[in-house]
Amino acid sequence: MADEPTERAYWSKLLRLVARCTRGSSDAEDLLHSAYIRLEQYRAQHTVENQSAFLVRTAANIAIDIHRREKLWAPGDISRVVERPDDAPLQDEVLEGRARLVRVKEGLSRLTPRTREVFLMHRLHGMKYREIAVHFGISQSAVEKHIAKAVLFLAEWTRDW
Repeated sequence: MADEPTERAYWSKLLRLVARCTRGSSDAEDLLHSAYIRLEQYRAQHTVENQSAFLVRTAANIAIDIHRREKLWAPGDISRVVERPDDAPLQDEVLEGRARLVRVKEGLSRLTPRTREVFLMHRLHGMKYREIAVHFGISQSAVEKHIAKAVLFLAEWTRDW
């Protein structure tokens, strides 16, 4: 092999060698380019006897480093490398949400005590209609009506907020 880096045949042969050493890596050209940059940096202070061997070995080492890095930073661990977008709401959204919550609390205070209690037992405590009916000694249909009344009132009360 000619040791003249300007010849096309020289680079083609090196490219094939790098591809073979890196198991047909589709990045062989990039690896060879990175290896050439390292060769130039190394040659600034050292003598290189065999440029071809240096380039192929360096390209293979770079491929190994890349593989190790990818293995270490698996897709599930990408959060350590790439900053994840902040899922927190924006400040104006927080203020808007607080204002809406105040409005809902006002609306709840305007409900009748029984309707408010039935609604909160279902929505906050996750109780089923049947359980609420047994608790108050009323029919399940009455519970449904209390909840419907509360939902309709609160929907109207918070409209355009």
